Amino acid sequence: MTTPSIPIIDLEPARSGGPEELANLAHEIYQAFKHVGFAYIKNHGVPQDLIDEAFSWSAKFFALPESEKNKAPHPPEGSYHRGYSGIGREKVVQMVFDSDSIAERRKTPDVKESFEIGNENDTKMRNIWIPEESLPGFRGFFAKFFNICSDLETLMLRLIALGMGLDENFFLKYHSERTNQCRLLHYPAVEEELLRAGKAERIAAHTDFGTMTILFQDEVGGLEVEDIHEKNKFNPAPYIPGTAVVNIGDLLMRWSNHELKSTMHRVRAPPLVDVEDGSTVEKKRRMTRPRYSIPYFISPDRDKMIECLPNCHGEGRPKLYEPITSSEYIAMRMNATY
Repeated sequence: MTTPSIPIIDLEPARSGGPEELANLAHEIYQAFKHVGFAYIKNHGVPQDLIDEAFSWSAKFFALPESEKNKAPHPPEGSYHRGYSGIGREKVVQMVFDSDSIAERRKTPDVKESFEIGNENDTKMRNIWIPEESLPGFRGFFAKFFNICSDLETLMLRLIALGMGLDENFFLKYHSERTNQCRLLHYPAVEEELLRAGKAERIAAHTDFGTMTILFQDEVGGLEVEDIHEKNKFNPAPYIPGTAVVNIGDLLMRWSNHELKSTMHRVRAPPLVDVEDGSTVEKKRRMTRPRYSIPYFISPDRDKMIECLPNCHGEGRPKLYEPITSSEYIAMRMNATY
């Protein structure tokens, strides 16, 4: 079963199958990341009631007054990616680093707000929380949710290592400190025509920065993934009940010397709906529904050097990138967005 070229992969064989089933599953994931860069996963181990609760907490947080949310302000620098960012604070760009070009792109604002959460045990980049009395239980829940997502991270890193012909613990050695990021995103209602005319954006086309992203999205829609056969053509990646969306990031693409694909994706207005007579709903002054999503960004430990794997280069296949540490690359990309 697929949806616009994105396969749906069942992870159950990783828990209940034997070595042959595990090898087949790892190969299936490798093929998805090699040819598409994205996959839907089901039976992923994060309970649906916990995901539903995460979205409920997220909605409660973003419904708080701005004065309360701003008690956990995102620092000025993009590289310290924690806390709350209001609408218009962040502008996602793709490999644009000079200030003039970034300023030009900021003329089309990203209509979204976000809250960034990391590992509670991370002493180098501590979390920035609102006071407990502002939303009792919010911090405790997402500390638990972060840890449960990290269990899924372990499974996915094992599977992609096996799929690439590596020892199953290869990538785990680079991710021992759990320097990951759980992001709460809220896209408020906005006039649909502004989005379709390019006068406002939700998130512009981009690739993710780290190793891998696990995305939980609501049923509203709007995520689009670049077509594997046609550059600049984007296909919807709608919500499918019981699944999460997984895609690889730039660092895994660099590790693999482009053997695996870090695919461009964006968030735009959801598809138009049809009225009963089959005609298209009038777009004028039409407002989109608010959208919520929760991506979990998986990144290597900050000091780990990312360089081309030995089995991904050789005669007639040169290395495409110089080695770079995880922190250097992610900071470079994040600082361009703030």
